Amino acid sequence: MEITDRQFRRISKLIYERAGINLTEGKKTLVQGRLSKVLHRMGCDSFDEYLDIVERDRSHQSLTELIDRIATNHTYFWRENGHFDYFSREVLPEIVQHKRERGENDLRIWCAGCSFGDEAYTLMMLMMEYFGDSYRNWTAGLLATDISSDALSRAIQGVYSADRLRELPRYLLLRYFRKNGDGSYQVAEAVRNEIVFRRFNLMREIFPFRQPFDVIFCRNVMIYFDKPTRDALVRRFAGFTVPGGYLFIGHSESIGRNNAAWEYVRPAVYRRVAAG
Repeated sequence: MEITDRQFRRISKLIYERAGINLTEGKKTLVQGRLSKVLHRMGCDSFDEYLDIVERDRSHQSLTELIDRIATNHTYFWRENGHFDYFSREVLPEIVQHKRERGENDLRIWCAGCSFGDEAYTLMMLMMEYFGDSYRNWTAGLLATDISSDALSRAIQGVYSADRLRELPRYLLLRYFRKNGDGSYQVAEAVRNEIVFRRFNLMREIFPFRQPFDVIFCRNVMIYFDKPTRDALVRRFAGFTVPGGYLFIGHSESIGRNNAAWEYVRPAVYRRVAAG
């Protein structure tokens, strides 16, 4: 079933308004391919009929499926690994030292756009490595969110093919994974229990969090947004990052060095500037 230019624009408008994803004209064939089976399953004769159903569905389940189909979730363990090295060698020690000086023992980290969980589990393993036996003395879990229900469901299971783990340092693989009979690997229960996975739309104008975060990872998410959407999201991140806290983004992304709320630290790493 072919999609017309008008129908593609209608889908693009809906996706942009609800998920912030900017579908360019070059994505028309991709959208058609990813949605054709959905239309067939639902017995729709056209993309207009399908979109009418999506827009009338008060449960928003049809919209959730649409976003799941369109959202790209390409990731693997140890991707852009320089960030993980900097996180464990520089960021964690710095934040922990400041916390101890203030008599605090909480550490708030948010993995925004966590996809299938590769990044979130990596961060959690590195935290456990850093703290060792003293981890139990800290309130140091991790929040991982994504707009895709399908991605979150797979992330919660924590099961990955050997190919997805090929870049991960072997000591982390041996220490924090269990090999299954089919050759896949599952993240250890002790790691899975420390992560809260939640569905969350980054386009929400007001974030519902009670406290700011020490570190936010939002890598390779904003590449799908246009500049106004990126700028608005970065401002919301600033409002929920402690002064001196860190924001990690993808290497193909940028928030601009003239942003008053963020200080450039190194490629794709920014520090929250103290207000005033």
